[in-house]
Amino acid sequence: MKLLKYTVDHIEEVLIDARGDIEARFNALAIPRGSLGRLEELATVYASIKGTTSCTIRHKKIFTMAGDHGVAEEGVSAFPQQVTRQMVLNFIEGGAAISVLARHIGAKVIVVDCGVASYLEPQPGLKIKKIGLGTKNMAAGPAMSREDAVRSIEAGIELIEEEFEKGIDIIGTGDMGIANTTPSSALLSVLGRMDIVSVTGRGAGLDEESLQKKIAVIKKAIDINQPDPHDPIDVLAKVGGYEIGGIAGLCLGAARYRIPVVLDGFISTAGALIAHAIEPKVNKYLIASHVSAEKGHRMMLKLLNKIPLLDLNMRLGEGTGAALGINLVEAGVKLLHEMATFQDAGVSEPRLE
Repeated sequence: MKLLKYTVDHIEEVLIDARGDIEARFNALAIPRGSLGRLEELATVYASIKGTTSCTIRHKKIFTMAGDHGVAEEGVSAFPQQVTRQMVLNFIEGGAAISVLARHIGAKVIVVDCGVASYLEPQPGLKIKKIGLGTKNMAAGPAMSREDAVRSIEAGIELIEEEFEKGIDIIGTGDMGIANTTPSSALLSVLGRMDIVSVTGRGAGLDEESLQKKIAVIKKAIDINQPDPHDPIDVLAKVGGYEIGGIAGLCLGAARYRIPVVLDGFISTAGALIAHAIEPKVNKYLIASHVSAEKGHRMMLKLLNKIPLLDLNMRLGEGTGAALGINLVEAGVKLLHEMATFQDAGVSEPRLE
């Protein structure tokens, strides 16, 4: 708990373009004002977090957080639980979608075992931050203890601290965990005070009968556990997941070091909701890469007051959307620094009206 408290106490508020120098730089560039749209917005957010217009992006890291969920035994996922472990190995071997997209944008993928339901051997490309062998079945009681919920958040903070010395300019969040849309929907229902039916989607492809079972399981879990919407750690402990707590820790830890966070989809944003509920100042460090096909994701983004950059009907997770978002942020930052001004290019400036 000490690491969590210290981190939260040292998160600074972000003031967007406090001195107006970012806007002044864009206005001096040899383009019509505002013509780069959201790319200007991304560069402005990034430079504001870094506190300088001279910022660049060199070190891009995507954290793919993996964990299993006891609620999988209720039949809420189209895939068996062992797929979590199998996909972790695929990430490490470089054969997953996130592996391809990370290579495409020049980012490093850091795969993290937050709570896979079997033991994994330490190896290059894998970090072990295991809180337990999967959470307990939240339909029968709390998913984890309050102490383990805090540990999962602090594991994410530790990852930032460990990588900070090696260089991080921007991070992306990703996830892997069979059945993890179920706790994510539960978290949204509780923290957003929303109806369970309206926030629960088909995950990795449930049919109608299985979707109704999933809704019933989430209702049962909330009824049994009575998570306190005013206490985000209690909500995480009662109906959350180890990787979701780890993502919350990534968001908090990154904010503490003034590192922008590009969120992936539904599960990543669930972690961001926990982080935001713990410390609202984290919000300005978050960038929404895309809106997922999972129905509750749009509602999560609205709670965070975030407009996604992309809508590609994606629902994979892993950090895939975050990789695409990082690419757009980097494009905006390069435009801020590398374009010629009207004066540099010898181009006539617009007439002032």
